[in-house]
Amino acid sequence: MSLDNFTLLDTIINLVDIILIWFVIYKLLMVIKGTKAVQLLKGIFVIVIVKVLSDVIGFRTLSWLMGEALSWGFIAIIIIFQPELRRALEQIGRGKLFSRGVSQEENEKEQMIDAISNATAYMAKRRIGALISIERETGLNEYIETGIEIGSKITSEMLINIFIPNTPLHDGAVIIQKEKVAAAGCYLPLSESPFISKELGTRHRAALGISEVTDCLTVIVSEETGSISLTRNGELHRELSQEAFKEMLQKELVSTSKTLTQTRWNWRGKKNG
Repeated sequence: MSLDNFTLLDTIINLVDIILIWFVIYKLLMVIKGTKAVQLLKGIFVIVIVKVLSDVIGFRTLSWLMGEALSWGFIAIIIIFQPELRRALEQIGRGKLFSRGVSQEENEKEQMIDAISNATAYMAKRRIGALISIERETGLNEYIETGIEIGSKITSEMLINIFIPNTPLHDGAVIIQKEKVAAAGCYLPLSESPFISKELGTRHRAALGISEVTDCLTVIVSEETGSISLTRNGELHRELSQEAFKEMLQKELVSTSKTLTQTRWNWRGKKNG
């Protein structure tokens, strides 16, 4: 009985050990994601594969060279990956490396809100027309395909440049997906509601149309008046002040995200309990 218990305990410890190793590797990959270290890691994998194949086939000289490269590679990795290693150590010191991704998502959303808010403020003062849809639960891939894919980080400068008059993409809508500018110059469905004011132009009709068929938020800057409006769930909020506009974005994007996360955790707790 004691031997069985020991074997079971030993198996559990080994499984936990493997899971922890994979978790550490995953977090380290997240740290180096988007840096030059990714390409260097690919090169190391190529050397390892060549070494293994050389051993199997019998290429002694090539195998020796690859073995030497790997032997000295550890020192080279420390030198080459110095910025990434320092960044990882700094994150460990701040307690951020192994923390949950919720705070990071909230920071990304806050940065996105700041970029959209600053861009709309700039464009509203100069009466530059703009149409920006922000994806939430319902996917917008169908509409992304109608425009030009971009896939860039959101900045106020990027949004302003897209909507500058007489540029190739300024007439369509920008669609934001997963805190990135997914596409520009997109076509959105126009609302067919008979209750829309005749004062409203095509941008407002498109914003209402997309809000009627999806749960996205859509920002409109009028080129006639410079007013800022926002649509959600088929409702149009017109002529918002800069403060009210930013507050609505934070309420809809950040607060809703927190509520959904808490609801999911509560549901899991009730299910398990």
